[in-house]
Amino acid sequence: MAPTLRDILDAAARGDFPPADGGTTVVPQACRRDAGVLSFTAHSVVFTDEDPHWVRETLRALDCDALAATMNPRFLAAFMDRTGRTAETIDAVLVGSPLPGEPPLALTEIEDAGHPRIGYARGRRDEVRAWTADGGVLVTGRGIAGRLEVSVEVDEDVRQRGLGRRLVSAARHLVAEPLWAQVSPGNARSMRAFQAAGYRPVGAEALLIAR
Repeated sequence: MAPTLRDILDAAARGDFPPADGGTTVVPQACRRDAGVLSFTAHSVVFTDEDPHWVRETLRALDCDALAATMNPRFLAAFMDRTGRTAETIDAVLVGSPLPGEPPLALTEIEDAGHPRIGYARGRRDEVRAWTADGGVLVTGRGIAGRLEVSVEVDEDVRQRGLGRRLVSAARHLVAEPLWAQVSPGNARSMRAFQAAGYRPVGAEALLIAR
């Protein structure tokens, strides 16, 4: 049986990646909300309900390096035109393993469903939960293929004091499964925080959002 998108993600979280053969795997979307591209070392995964033949023919027509074809702006533009979706950025994807014990940071869960951070997250994730700390907010929820994802927000006046790193480290104590993060490569401060908290880079991702 061919692996599903979730199978591929679960394997990557364990450090078991698709073969570095320059190929592209096309798998169905796990839900209507999420389509896009995952790029690992020398292998890409396109998750879409479009015809896989269309994906392969469009990539072939680009006449560019096969290793970079799925993240080529021309392919992503064609993908968006084909699906009527939009995209924001290509993110680095990191994953952290769960940690035992209580979070080493005082957190208060937000019960207010109308909180702006919860409202934003619910547009992209399911089963959203959020916590506040002094100067920051931590949010988890199920995103692509049901994987558990984390994001944080730190108040401007307390930045560059290590709170972001402590928040994303605390998140690993709140879960019982791998925790995923999508970070813009240009956001060097956030990339450093996640890596300092033990999250491992596993690839890149372009998420296509339904209009």
